[in-house]
Amino acid sequence: MAMNHGTTHSSGAADVVDTRSVFGVPCWVSLTSRDLDATQDFYGAVMGWRWRNARLGERFRTALADGVPVAGIAGMASVWQMAVAWTPYFAVPDADVAVARVRERGGTVAVGPISLPPGRAALLADRDGARFGIWQGQLVTGWEAWRRAASTFVALHTRDAFDAAIFYGEILDWASGLPGCCEVEYTGDEVRLRSRGDVVARIGSGAVDVPPDPSVRPHWQVHFAVPEVGPCVRAAEKHGGSVLAEGEREAVLRDPDGAQFTVVSRRRH
Repeated sequence: MAMNHGTTHSSGAADVVDTRSVFGVPCWVSLTSRDLDATQDFYGAVMGWRWRNARLGERFRTALADGVPVAGIAGMASVWQMAVAWTPYFAVPDADVAVARVRERGGTVAVGPISLPPGRAALLADRDGARFGIWQGQLVTGWEAWRRAASTFVALHTRDAFDAAIFYGEILDWASGLPGCCEVEYTGDEVRLRSRGDVVARIGSGAVDVPPDPSVRPHWQVHFAVPEVGPCVRAAEKHGGSVLAEGEREAVLRDPDGAQFTVVSRRRH
């Protein structure tokens, strides 16, 4: 698990945001890796990220975009026998409550909650097997700063979007009416999660009049907004990755370790 934010900003209290005031939103993304050096080289070339060591230990790295921490990398896949994959983390006011809700609703708990100062984290899976994390505590970069730097949104590909939206909504207090909660939109074959006007997550499973597809392997896909898709595609191919799908404004890529992610033109996002 790579919930490693690095060090606290020192520019004042305005940078400090707590998950009690910003909750239910994606607030971080992490990647498990078998080879940290190769992972750094690949994403440095494709995304232009720089790197620093995380305080959790030598197996962890923090990715920086314009000096702002945007993602965590953990060289733990081979040690923990974990799949190599990008994982989104959602902000929660209380990790213990969120974990209990996951168990009550048929999800599973892989790790945690564990203390990772300045907060607590857990790695979970929904009842269809899609893996996600939760984070309780201080968001070191601040949520708005992370959103601006990472330009990230996440999408769940699952068998039944509306059932999944209910599952996550009950765990993360979506559309609860609480101050600061996320709003949910049901639009045809997709569920959209909005926070402060921005779409921060999507859940899709196909057309509403089509039965759930048993062949779909539910998973969260991390999307990064980039100035241009083409250079990312060429860099991925040059540095040992592969292109699973490519369009003018979007491409699905796989890193050399096997983790999938999507790059999207900023014009579309």
